[in-house]
Amino acid sequence: MKLPVYLDYAATTPVDPRVADAMARCLTMDGMFANPASRSHIYGWQAEEQVELARRQVAELLRADPREVVWTSGATESNNLALKGVFEALNFQGHLITTAVEHKAVIDPAKWLEARGVAVTYLMPGTDGRISVEQVQAALRPDTRLVSVMHINNETGVVNPVAEVGALCRAANVLMHVDAAQSAGKIALDVSALQVDLLSLSAHKFYGPKGVGALYVRRAIAQQVKPQIHGGGHERGLRSGTLATHQLVGIGEAARLCVEQQQVDAERTARLRDQLWQGISTLPAIARNGSTEWLSPIHLNVNFGALDGETLLLSLRDIAVSSGSACTSASMEPSYVLKAMGLSDAQAHSSVRISLGRFTTAEDVQRAVAHIVDVVGALQPVHG
Repeated sequence: MKLPVYLDYAATTPVDPRVADAMARCLTMDGMFANPASRSHIYGWQAEEQVELARRQVAELLRADPREVVWTSGATESNNLALKGVFEALNFQGHLITTAVEHKAVIDPAKWLEARGVAVTYLMPGTDGRISVEQVQAALRPDTRLVSVMHINNETGVVNPVAEVGALCRAANVLMHVDAAQSAGKIALDVSALQVDLLSLSAHKFYGPKGVGALYVRRAIAQQVKPQIHGGGHERGLRSGTLATHQLVGIGEAARLCVEQQQVDAERTARLRDQLWQGISTLPAIARNGSTEWLSPIHLNVNFGALDGETLLLSLRDIAVSSGSACTSASMEPSYVLKAMGLSDAQAHSSVRISLGRFTTAEDVQRAVAHIVDVVGALQPVHG
């Protein structure tokens, strides 16, 4: 059986073989298998050494101090720790600014905080899917305590002006959180240049294993975040629990590889993405969703006009793509991100997210273009 071409890199990336090899060395008796918190024997010391090497590798990806990297199970936990941790420290008082197009891992905690008395403002994007600095500035209040704006949207790939928002927040003495799940390993990150206080990421978005991530916590504000998991005081008291050495070695090695080849990967995937768009852009009623100027190197969100998205996805059997976020793909509701940008239910339903990555080839793109053109051609008379 010939597997479909994988074009869903925004959802999860395959583990790079070099990452898998590094992880495997931590799973057997002749490797670093011990609890890194066990400081009474050499096995624990060896595991701790690997964990701290990984922390330095992730810190290098973010251009941060290693002491500012807190291990989590992924960006979902990191987002929850950031938002809930800040407002629990404030006894659930104050004002949060976020956007209507965040990942559910930010929107759901924001709603949870609302139910506990926190005032929340949800900013709407422009038709290009972008949030403006002026919107954030207009929404600031004397009691605003945190602004949370994602760096790259997971459905459209639109890049928000995080550095400008970060500068605004720093000047206003307001904490800034960024969900960087889609940007870590895809575009250059520098937490100092971005002027952010908190930043979330997941290893499985940049060729590392699933189930591990990190929260960058700027040292100057660490005392303003309450832990959400208790039991041992690990990670400088911010996140208790025995560390999974093999997972952390995986995220560290994935980060190291991204530092080495991020620019090359970005240039190559952007070139392939543009070739894919050129190959399908002449199809009837087709259009791109979101900004084409402020765009990640891997994303392509396409509206296929009158075609039903679910029918289209079922018909595109030779390629693996998505109708939106993997976390909401079981829902039959149209994308709330595309709806917030002004698309109708029908337009949102007929939209598909295509995303490329490190292992996408020119042959994959050619095969995808041919398949999309064939499928849309076969469906078009029925729907149009």
